[in-house]
Amino acid sequence: MTERLVFPDGFAWGAATSAYQIEGAVAEDGRGRSIWDTFSHVPGNTHHGDNGDIACDHYHRLQSDVDLMGKLGLGAYRFSIAWPRIQPEGKGPINQSGLDHYRRLVDTLRAHDIEPLVTLYHWDLPQGLQDSGGWVQRDTAYRFEDYARVVTEALGDGVDRWITLNEPWCSAFLGYGAGAHAPGLSEIGTAVLAAHHLLLSHGLAARAIVETSPRPAEIGIALNLAPVSPASDSPDDLAAAQRVHDQQNAWFLDPVLRGSYPRELLAEYVRLVGDEFVHEGDLEVIGSARPFVGVNYYMPLRVAAAGMGRGATRASSFGTWLGIEHRARPDLPLSGSGWAIDPAGLFELLVRLRNDYGSVPLYITENGAAFFDYVDPNGAVQDIERIEYLRGHLAAAHAAIANGVDLRGYFVWSVYDNFEWAHGYAQRFGLVFTDFRTQQRILKASAYWYRDVIAANALEI
Repeated sequence: MTERLVFPDGFAWGAATSAYQIEGAVAEDGRGRSIWDTFSHVPGNTHHGDNGDIACDHYHRLQSDVDLMGKLGLGAYRFSIAWPRIQPEGKGPINQSGLDHYRRLVDTLRAHDIEPLVTLYHWDLPQGLQDSGGWVQRDTAYRFEDYARVVTEALGDGVDRWITLNEPWCSAFLGYGAGAHAPGLSEIGTAVLAAHHLLLSHGLAARAIVETSPRPAEIGIALNLAPVSPASDSPDDLAAAQRVHDQQNAWFLDPVLRGSYPRELLAEYVRLVGDEFVHEGDLEVIGSARPFVGVNYYMPLRVAAAGMGRGATRASSFGTWLGIEHRARPDLPLSGSGWAIDPAGLFELLVRLRNDYGSVPLYITENGAAFFDYVDPNGAVQDIERIEYLRGHLAAAHAAIANGVDLRGYFVWSVYDNFEWAHGYAQRFGLVFTDFRTQQRILKASAYWYRDVIAANALEI
């Protein structure tokens, strides 16, 4: 028996990308270098030494790519702006060619009745700012405020929704703590400073958008959140799960939505780096916007207690430092990247957000999975696994709405197969298959399926 799940009127149906992952043209029209240009060219940092020099060549294919989005039936498109295209050094002179590129993109989207959802920062910090310390330095937050003001002045008449930062947990703890992402630094204390300054930059940028936008604007932040469960009911495992929840989720949600940091984790960080990194008034700035929250959900976390190691300073020892170890759930299937597939985790996460923080407007700003997609002899890509993945997660989203969650939209990651950071081109997340040798785009079966869901504003189960 078929069940039809109808979504609310006005629900935003979209898909997402980011600048460095698709644009290419890294040395054209005045663009400066970013930390990912530098990091991806260091041997050993990425799969097969892959980089974003060309990626999907979207910079040169803007018109045809937006035409393709129109064929997908997207009502909204989440993209990011490359800060080095706007300010090559991260401060100082403005590169008008960069602003003109994004002006064309916004106008072309509007011409296709696709709403732009603009992310100001998706990890591509100008290398010039990193040379001065990057997000470890408080000044970078103020340079981000300046950049946000410039972009809003240039594009604000065509943009209703903004996201300040994408996944600051990754920027801080993978980039400055684990060394797994750009800029490739490896100290937990450094990551803590970066995390606070990123959050401060969110508050400062939100203020700049409000003050500068010529039209009312919704402003949010996109966080990679996960439900965290203990491996057992033992007190130690329960405490371990709470520590991971605080570090992964609450450290970013609490200051944005409550104007405070989780007390116990803050005490740990103060013991690590001292108590001077949070200045008077910082938390008021961070929490003043009361924004929507973008939820980037991929998989749940399950943890057990392990030996405590508060003396560890390298974030490659995250588990040691937090006193936890990750435990796989054998009951869950895995995606092509080895990530657990759990739509129920999305429902759990959304409901907990409502229970913990009240009726905050939410968007699922990323959700998707990599599979082993290939072009068959008929020239088609039959990614049935992705269709089932999306169907399950959309059903979970609908159930959350039925339970009173203020969920306003859903964005698939990603429009195209693209450069997946340290994984290079080895993982395909797209609704559209990209042949990176020829730049041919092929709509996968999931693209046609998603188009039909959007057209119906409903999901059939």
